[in-house]
Amino acid sequence: MAEADCSPLTNGTALAVSRGILRLFQRHDIFGQLEVSLPNGRRADIMALDGSGHLVIVEIKCSRADLLGDMKWPDYLDYCDRFYWAIPSGFDLALFEGSALWPDRTGLIVADQYDAEILRPAPTEPLAAARRKAETLRFARRAARRLTALSDPGYPAEIGFGI
Repeated sequence: MAEADCSPLTNGTALAVSRGILRLFQRHDIFGQLEVSLPNGRRADIMALDGSGHLVIVEIKCSRADLLGDMKWPDYLDYCDRFYWAIPSGFDLALFEGSALWPDRTGLIVADQYDAEILRPAPTEPLAAARRKAETLRFARRAARRLTALSDPGYPAEIGFGI
């Protein structure tokens, strides 16, 4: 499955998983955005900010092929304090056992459209203070641009989810 096929904005399964994750996060005072472009050219499925100012990135995988074909996930680690894989309920958990996808740096969430559960917590690997400040500022400005775009139909179309 191609990378774009599991985007929360274009894939029904990924959208359902992201909805469940955002509900779980909200209960833990963590608030996120879908489809967040990073300075290195990658795009996180979900980037979230917790009450302590820690950044969380979640990479959603909809199929076995999507998961096994992902070699880019380490590129996200420079932009978050915690990294999670997220999968839909019913996904084969054996794929994560003894895998290079299961290093000590990643967590695992299983979700559906109604809720989610953390099966393996992601350890915190603190970002450098300068990186945290820069990414938190980008997070806040992106959220403000997205809210402005929702409230103003004349807002430039190129400013939206890709920013």
